[in-house]
Amino acid sequence: MREGEVRERAFAMPLTSPAYPPGPYRFIDREFLIITYRTSPEKLRALVPEPMRPAGDLVKYEFIRMPNSTGFGDYSESGQVIPVTLDGRAGGYTHCMFLNDEGPIAGGRELWGFPKKRAEPRLKVEVDTLVGSLDYGPVRIATGTMGFKHKAADLAAIKASMAAPNFLLKIIPHVDGSPRICEIVEYGLEDVNLKGAWTGPAALELHAHALAPVAELPVLEVVSAVHILADLTLGLGRVVHDYLR
Repeated sequence: MREGEVRERAFAMPLTSPAYPPGPYRFIDREFLIITYRTSPEKLRALVPEPMRPAGDLVKYEFIRMPNSTGFGDYSESGQVIPVTLDGRAGGYTHCMFLNDEGPIAGGRELWGFPKKRAEPRLKVEVDTLVGSLDYGPVRIATGTMGFKHKAADLAAIKASMAAPNFLLKIIPHVDGSPRICEIVEYGLEDVNLKGAWTGPAALELHAHALAPVAELPVLEVVSAVHILADLTLGLGRVVHDYLR
């Protein structure tokens, strides 16, 4: 393969069969269970990298089902998003995320900097309850439950929350092991078609795990929960802070 061909074909590894296709990425019938809870402010300050700052004492625990996504197929994910501010702008910092599909794990980490690891998240309806779960190997580390469609949510408020900026800490090492990229990336959800949103009583239980430490942000009080169904495009990112500049 000639050098010019390499430059033309190179998008992602491996060269001849990339782990994921070029974006943008569209999701149809993407389903969320988001449980908002209070946690330790001291723990949040210790985990949120400056210049971002926690916006209070809240964490959003998410279970997401994606049955139809361009390039990635059918998969699920689960993790924690922390409300933060950056340069006076309110948004969400993705602290951790666990998926059951190698393509979006690789693409999410390499393109945006999503902190993704392999695990087994699930989101399904069990009779009258929406149930989210996350297993890391044989160990259950998160269980979230919500009464199924007890009350319609405020669609305008939900759509406004989905329009807020999202922040990620992207880290890619150099070949000598030193950091080659260390930056905060901002991305947004685009072309959102909100099909429905509901609230209901909810509960969340987190368990300690050495390699999936979701319980480092303990649940002190469940504040609210929302179940969302939407089509959307995951927008590509831009660098808003470079630690190595």
